[in-house]
Amino acid sequence: MKQFSPTQLVLGGCVLAFGASFLNTGFILTTGTSVSHLTGDIARIGSGFAALGSEGVKEVLNVVVATIGFVTGATTSGFLLHHPTLEMKMPYGRILSALGLCLVLSHFAYLRSPLLAIAIASAVCGIQNALASRYRGVVLRTTHLTGLFTDFGIHLGMKLRGHKIERWKILIPVWLTLSFLLGAILSGILLHWGSRHWILAAGVGYCLSGVFWSIYKRTRSSLAEEN
Repeated sequence: MKQFSPTQLVLGGCVLAFGASFLNTGFILTTGTSVSHLTGDIARIGSGFAALGSEGVKEVLNVVVATIGFVTGATTSGFLLHHPTLEMKMPYGRILSALGLCLVLSHFAYLRSPLLAIAIASAVCGIQNALASRYRGVVLRTTHLTGLFTDFGIHLGMKLRGHKIERWKILIPVWLTLSFLLGAILSGILLHWGSRHWILAAGVGYCLSGVFWSIYKRTRSSLAEEN
């Protein structure tokens, strides 16, 4: 098992998109700051400077910290993996488990300093988004939807034009978008119920996903060697 199959790609991408959305929705609802995508938040920096009250300064600080955290996470991913293409040999399971532990830390940090929790969660999303950016000509993003919608439109347009486009290239943005939506819904429901452990739940989910992938990878590799 040297390469990912489209099915493995879709399932793994859906899990990551669900997790990022769950986390991001929680931070938006509790702090007003996104940790998984920065376009809108950076635009809000201008409005924060325009209203230089205490709330405006706080909003700007949250966005700046989220931006620095996200870029730091992406830089860390690039330094450690140093390869943007999705490859089976990469230790994705251990990385996901490590991200889960970081989110557990973010949960406890949130009780004392929401700003520190934002920094950690943003770094987690930055690492996740940079884990793999290319797969058979497709740019992969699992923390925000803009690129997914762009890819969906491009491939659908090419398909309508008569080009031979593999079905999974059109379906993956659909499945990832649905997963992103489900993550947001579940996070919103938990916060509506008054849950204070939503970051912890995300951390545990990442840890379990990493463990599952590591076990699955080793099992498949063993079976391939036996055959």
